[in-house]
Amino acid sequence: MIPEATEVGLLHCPAYQRRNLKDIIERLCGSLSFSVRPGDTVLLKPNLIGALRADGLACTHPEFIAAVAEWCLDQSAKVIVGDSPAFGSASGVMRAVGITEALKGLPVTIEDFKRGRRMVLAGGFAVDLAEPALDCDVLINLPKVKAHSQLLVTLAVKNFFGTVVGMHKAWYHVRYGDRTENFAGLLVDLLAVLPAGVSLADGIVAMHGDGPVKGRPFQLHVVAGSLNPVALETALMDVLGLEHAGNPLWMECARRKLPGAGPSGLVYPLLAPDSVRTRDFKVPVELKPVSFNPFRMAVTAMKRAAALFKN
Repeated sequence: MIPEATEVGLLHCPAYQRRNLKDIIERLCGSLSFSVRPGDTVLLKPNLIGALRADGLACTHPEFIAAVAEWCLDQSAKVIVGDSPAFGSASGVMRAVGITEALKGLPVTIEDFKRGRRMVLAGGFAVDLAEPALDCDVLINLPKVKAHSQLLVTLAVKNFFGTVVGMHKAWYHVRYGDRTENFAGLLVDLLAVLPAGVSLADGIVAMHGDGPVKGRPFQLHVVAGSLNPVALETALMDVLGLEHAGNPLWMECARRKLPGAGPSGLVYPLLAPDSVRTRDFKVPVELKPVSFNPFRMAVTAMKRAAALFKN
């Protein structure tokens, strides 16, 4: 069920310093009245698209993930970190980009999303979702703020696509990507079947330009959070100085009149968007097709297999 919450926490954060990040996470979650209970199994779901660049910019930052993990552990929760990257395995990507090292010494479990459970979504889409994502008590979504060549940006809503197991994601690009609105509908439908939690966006050093992999660093210096990923999506579009109508996922949320899709209805208990807004964040001028042709899918499969073998 998509939360009714319209509160979005925004805070300035100059750098990836863990102690400062933990304080920011505490302030954000406090402003949203969010906590985890002792004994809860908490899944942290970062963006681990792949170990495709040495600087790790395409992924949620290691210190950001570690700070959230420590915050959960401080509340006596059981912490799992997992994803289904486009290339390679979660454990392999985490080793390559420094996340494993950042988590060293913390009692967390790293989970490769291999086991899936078939779910039929409201729009009729049948998807295989990772069992750890369905079975956790709390799902904490940790997206990286990035431009996206097919969907303009990848923010809170898009990051849940990583709960779909392995190569099934590429197949859904082929099967449902003939029309962008169909693919957007699939992604929005995921929100209703995944456990409740909070979305905390890593916008400290974002990626703009030709995302979600080949873009350039953008010093945004913002951490944002909401119980409602739709509200967070709406707020971050405002922070980035972008027209909401250019985001196909936001347009699908607005078409469905989901809570949080109305910019004027959001509540900001911490900073207001105009105090952290930028006008310099660059997105693609023209979006690429969402659909993968069979050749592209075969290339993706080979790249994924190569990455898995390397990892």
